[in-house]
Amino acid sequence: MIVRNYAGGVVFSGDRVLLSKNEKDKWILPRSKISKGELSNEVVKRKIEESGILAEFVSTAGYTNYEYSSNPRQKPFCNKTTWYIMKAQKQNENFFKIDEAMKLIEENQEKSLINLSFKKYAGEESMLSSL
Repeated sequence: MIVRNYAGGVVFSGDRVLLSKNEKDKWILPRSKISKGELSNEVVKRKIEESGILAEFVSTAGYTNYEYSSNPRQKPFCNKTTWYIMKAQKQNENFFKIDEAMKLIEENQEKSLINLSFKKYAGEESMLSSL
């Protein structure tokens, strides 16, 4: 099995989450492949900045694994992603309300990740505002 490591961001701004389109023109959470010698937090920060968004880390969100077989090569793949919850300093047109993002995203793992991450993000926000 070929294992590929990725880093991704669940980036919030208020009650909105950042989505990006993949090579198949489907809406996904932004992520990028980790090359040898790179750190996951550096990779995700660069990926988010490439979309024109400055964001700070809130916490880790968790990990996902996605296994599939490539039809032309008949080889099994496993994409392992380390996810980070992040807070954006500003929004652009790729930020969607949570319920709208749920309709746009097809992968159930990502939908669950958004829900769980938003609860953690909202909890952090309310703690900071009460100080």
